[in-house]
Amino acid sequence: MKRLLYIAILILADSTAAGQQLPLYSQYIYNKFLINPAVAGSDGYTSYNITAREQWVGYTGAPRTFSFSGQTRLLKRSYILRETRFRRQVFRPKTDGKVGLGGYIFSDRNGLVYRTGFQASYSYHMWVRPTTQLSMGLAFTGYHFKINEKELNFEDPDEPWLNNELRRGVFIPDATFGVYLLNARYNAGFSVDQLFEASGKMGDDAYEKLKMSRHYYLFGSYNFSLNAYSELQPSFIMMMSEMQLRPLADVGLTYIFDQKFWTGLTFRTSGALVANIGVTYENIFFGYAFDFTLQEIQRLTYGTHELTLALKFGDSARRYRWLDRY
Repeated sequence: MKRLLYIAILILADSTAAGQQLPLYSQYIYNKFLINPAVAGSDGYTSYNITAREQWVGYTGAPRTFSFSGQTRLLKRSYILRETRFRRQVFRPKTDGKVGLGGYIFSDRNGLVYRTGFQASYSYHMWVRPTTQLSMGLAFTGYHFKINEKELNFEDPDEPWLNNELRRGVFIPDATFGVYLLNARYNAGFSVDQLFEASGKMGDDAYEKLKMSRHYYLFGSYNFSLNAYSELQPSFIMMMSEMQLRPLADVGLTYIFDQKFWTGLTFRTSGALVANIGVTYENIFFGYAFDFTLQEIQRLTYGTHELTLALKFGDSARRYRWLDRY
């Protein structure tokens, strides 16, 4: 019984991602909203994003993640006509365009652990300079954990794991907070996920170790113009959890042509190289990333693959003075 408990704790710790209990992605730069609720509506668009990630293809029980997200901004709409007490006609906007809303759902499998979750986000945007925007966001999150008992064999038919809450599944609520700075040339953000470190209440004192640790994300990028059509974008993201204080970092360089084609290479400090490519056509974006692990497990797999499909709406009606690039 204790040995199985330790196995579960190890799985929930997700040691393959340097202590990350949350899903790991390779295309954060294309959808920062997945790790920072302050990003919701920051570019003034309504957008929808689908991400599918298969880690270590060909390896039994390897992590697999799917997510669907959407975000928008309550921008200034048509002006409404009002009459004052002096019979003068005045115009007032219905909204001031400072509020963003977003949400996403996901499904994540990692070994014996299946996790589904959702997030509902609220963000507030303000101008700190004529071309620089500061955003703050808060999100309510919920996760449902479940152990796939079909993958376990028990010699004892009365084994407690056959009937406990971990087998049936447990729902864990929590919250996320983030800040985001956005400029025509650069962006930077910081967020804290699993803010309250909610625990899985499973009816046994031993299960108190199954606590959701806080996760911290710090990211940024800058765009250098090479000519009228080409840009270089160095970027980074650092991830760390209170379970394991050794940070995991991605450092990358992306080439952008005419805002319609992207290609880049990223080094992950845990021992991986990530190649990515992206194209846009009108309001449709498609991205693909391939992770090559610099570890022994790479010999047993076909690498890690991640696909992203996004739609953006409101190009004419909601256009800002500048746009956050995908």
